[in-house]
Amino acid sequence: MNTLEFQIKQLIIDTLNLEDIRPDDIENDAPLFGDGLGLDSIDALELGVAIKKQFNIALTDDSEENRQHFASVSALVKLVESRTQA
Repeated sequence: MNTLEFQIKQLIIDTLNLEDIRPDDIENDAPLFGDGLGLDSIDALELGVAIKKQFNIALTDDSEENRQHFASVSALVKLVESRTQA
C-alpha cells in the first residue's frame, strides 16, 4: 500500500469514526458507498471537507464529477495526485 492510499484510508476512518476498521480492511477499488464500505451522503460531505482540509483541494459542485472522485480509494488517490502535482 502506498503512502497516499494509506493516508486516504486513515482519513476516512478518522473522519467518519469507523470503529473496528483498519486501513488494510478497506480495498482500494471497492465502492465507498452502497454495497462497499456503506457510506452515505452525509459521510460524503464530511469526507469532502476532510479531503479539502488535508490536501488543500477545492471540490466542484458537480455531483456527477464528485460521485466519480468518491467512488473508491483508488479514485480519491487519482483526484489528490492530479490536484496536488504542480
